[in-house]
Amino acid sequence: MTKYLLIHQNFPGQYKHLAPALAARGDQVVALTPKVDKVTKWLGVTILPYKYQGKPARGLHPWLVDFETKFIRGQSCYRAARALRERGFTPDVILAHYGWGESLFLKDVWPEARLGLYCELYHTADYPFVGFDPEFTGSAPEADALRLRMKNLNNRLHFEIGDAGISPTAFQADTFPPEMRQRITVVHDGIDTAQVTADDTARLALPDGSEVTPEDEVITFINRNLEPYRGYHVFMRALPELLRRRPRAQVVLIGGDQVSYGAKAPDGQTWKQVFIDEVRGQIPDADWARVHFLGRVPYDTFLSFMRVSRAHVYLTYPFVLSWSLLEAMSAGAPIVASDTEPVREVLSNGETGLLVDFFDREALVDQVCTLLDDPALRAHLRAAARAKVVAEYDLKSTCLPRQLAWVDGLTQLAPRPPLV
Repeated sequence: MTKYLLIHQNFPGQYKHLAPALAARGDQVVALTPKVDKVTKWLGVTILPYKYQGKPARGLHPWLVDFETKFIRGQSCYRAARALRERGFTPDVILAHYGWGESLFLKDVWPEARLGLYCELYHTADYPFVGFDPEFTGSAPEADALRLRMKNLNNRLHFEIGDAGISPTAFQADTFPPEMRQRITVVHDGIDTAQVTADDTARLALPDGSEVTPEDEVITFINRNLEPYRGYHVFMRALPELLRRRPRAQVVLIGGDQVSYGAKAPDGQTWKQVFIDEVRGQIPDADWARVHFLGRVPYDTFLSFMRVSRAHVYLTYPFVLSWSLLEAMSAGAPIVASDTEPVREVLSNGETGLLVDFFDREALVDQVCTLLDDPALRAHLRAAARAKVVAEYDLKSTCLPRQLAWVDGLTQLAPRPPLV
């Protein structure tokens, strides 16, 4: 029996399927997370709580605030790990999503454990990672390389002690420097294609009390939070013309009001409201009544949202690919997406979706209209997109077995000791 310790600030996160699979085969699986308040059992996994201790100092240089927050979290997790060791638990393998810093000092507690890192992104100062969207360039672009070098401290310190990494897409893995990239295996988290399917009987309730089905002309757009990194501003600026050209369309958006990536909106506003205010005067009241913001929704509502979509729009900077794109493909939503590198890894123009320049809102409107006017094209793209997800990203047949093989490979590695 192998002993595993899992670290994730929002457990289970990316370990939603892997952790129960390890427990199901008879391994001992323990998770440390601040998400719970008491010891919890979940699908064979023992989840232990701990609290962050300490607060960031006032007046710290802004480039150091990010790392200080990670340091505080790492020190808090270190204390919890020492207490766990004193109770007799010694893991053979530690699996950590290290993006928030919690696992910085775990090799100091268990130097013989193998540390497997979930590698989300390495911050680079080159175009298109910086300067992709000139509208939102920072106030001191000449210092971006310095700022991002500091932001990568967490990446570099973890790769000093990490024995191997795993990344969900090649695009994300390839952002890491060669000496790190060679230790990263690309395996996606996986899509449950048996659950995420098309459903011609789907119905989606709208805030005005009406509902839509696959028989309606529904245009969909989703962000975790509605913001520029995911093209919300481009979509909203395309909306007046899209509504004018599609007088029967219902436009449905899912997303929160906060910020997941990038800078906050100015003057205490939300990006959602900033771009509503920008376009609202261009849209007659009767057309605005066909625009529906659902906020954040339960997963069942999300699935209905994808299943009723006749044209799903996905836009993103060159950044981490959203799970929702692969889920849209699996659910049979015909897709118009930005022609950016992470998207091109999973979508081919004219084969599994339609791609447009991220900034070209006129082309975006044209391609959405093309999709809405051509049932045969929609059917072709839907079938091909789902086939790709089933073949390459299916959770049970492809991704989870490859994740387990990667984890088993960790036990064969000589552990990297902490450096002073």
